[in-house]
Amino acid sequence: MSITTSLPTPPLAIPAAAAGPRRRLLARQPIAGARLLAAIDALVAVAILVLVVVAIDIEPMPAIDAILSMRITLRNVLLLAVFITGTNAIFSACGLYELPRIEAVTQEAWRVLAAVALLTGLTMLLAVLSTGGAFTARHGVYFGAVLLPATLAVRGVRRSVARGIRGRRRRRVLILGSGVRALRMWHALATDHTTTHELAGFVDAPDGVPVNEEVAERSIGTLDRLEETLMRQTIDDVCIALPIKSHYRQIQDALLVCERVGVRTKYQADLFETRVAWPTYQGVDSPFVTMQVVPDDYRLNVKRLVDIGGALITLVAAAPVMLAAAIAVKATSRGPVFFTQERYGLNRYRFRMFKFRTMVADAERLQRDLEALNEVDGAVFKIAADPRLTPVGAFLRRTSIDELPQLINVLRGEMSLVGPRPLPLRDVERFTRPSDMRRFSVRPGLTCLWQISGRSSLGFDEWMALDLKYIDGWSLALDLRILLCTVPAVLRGTGAR
Repeated sequence: MSITTSLPTPPLAIPAAAAGPRRRLLARQPIAGARLLAAIDALVAVAILVLVVVAIDIEPMPAIDAILSMRITLRNVLLLAVFITGTNAIFSACGLYELPRIEAVTQEAWRVLAAVALLTGLTMLLAVLSTGGAFTARHGVYFGAVLLPATLAVRGVRRSVARGIRGRRRRRVLILGSGVRALRMWHALATDHTTTHELAGFVDAPDGVPVNEEVAERSIGTLDRLEETLMRQTIDDVCIALPIKSHYRQIQDALLVCERVGVRTKYQADLFETRVAWPTYQGVDSPFVTMQVVPDDYRLNVKRLVDIGGALITLVAAAPVMLAAAIAVKATSRGPVFFTQERYGLNRYRFRMFKFRTMVADAERLQRDLEALNEVDGAVFKIAADPRLTPVGAFLRRTSIDELPQLINVLRGEMSLVGPRPLPLRDVERFTRPSDMRRFSVRPGLTCLWQISGRSSLGFDEWMALDLKYIDGWSLALDLRILLCTVPAVLRGTGAR
């Protein structure tokens, strides 16, 4: 039985002795986008400083030429550099870029007030150093009065953006372990400000003893059945929280299972207990080590931009063809124009896939009576001369026009232009090899190596092998090559059913 628990708030209390090192670690954890926020804070402070000087001195300098004629001296450049450096140093010293120091809104507001007060003091010092009288103490007072609401507004926008990102990025996690380390990891996921985590449950060794009753109630299996659990449940991340010393072999086996099934794994980087010392992390925002099974870098953003641009352009160009197809489907057979079916997508999340209807309206019900006629080995179902096909539907399939509505799925982020084809629930439930599940570690697509290598003329094993070959060798260049090869493959119609 699967037990699902959303983690928007901190979960079980962690014993003080166990939470100490973790609390020190979190105090030094930077917020997401800390560097960008620091740059914005400095830019806002400089902009307000300039505006205050110009606004107060607008009467003595009514002409814009007078403002533009102000000299840029080495002294002024150095003072500006000191001001920018001081801004970042003060904001950082006040903990405005660290968790959990600004977790609460009121907590962040008080720290902003302290930082603005200190920065205003710095501007007063600059006024003393300003020998030309261009910047006075009066400017510093106005600067602080304007900077406080402006900085609070920036922080409000940051929280709104963070909430929006967290709402979109929801990951379902399975925690290996049921002891104190598992509780620490659970707490870390619950307090993550960048992603909303949903707990699938705890999995431990058969002889594992849960740390308390609540963890015991949320235990959903044992390590010896981990592979089966991952094949039958939708899991984004497996978080390993087993004791390293006593469970080294089980951890190694779990990593291999997750790699074989295609599920991302995480384990805490603070492997050793200390009393005073704490770890620091260079260039990362999280005290976790993540074992990737697929690329996860800037290239995915480029791929997504290509998906959006390609889908929009193709939809516009193919609009007349799609309109003609819709009219033909509606005019020649009873039933809706579009056929929608639930398919498995990235990490086995379900979505509704769109196609032009190519069969009779009750085709899914009739499939049960045709199972014995299946001509393809393995888990999928295909018949060359499927009796459920309509005359128009056969043409749409042969020309792949029936797939065009899936461009809507691409725009919605459920599919990509290039990726393994999304499979029906019926087919996936018949998978028997864990390695085949790795095809769900990437977003499904309109076309892939299978489409340009023969499609339905290939066996199931060849199909799966091509999908894994694509995943293991993925690159933007490979996507481009597949897209270019798809056009002649569609025109030839080889293997289209």
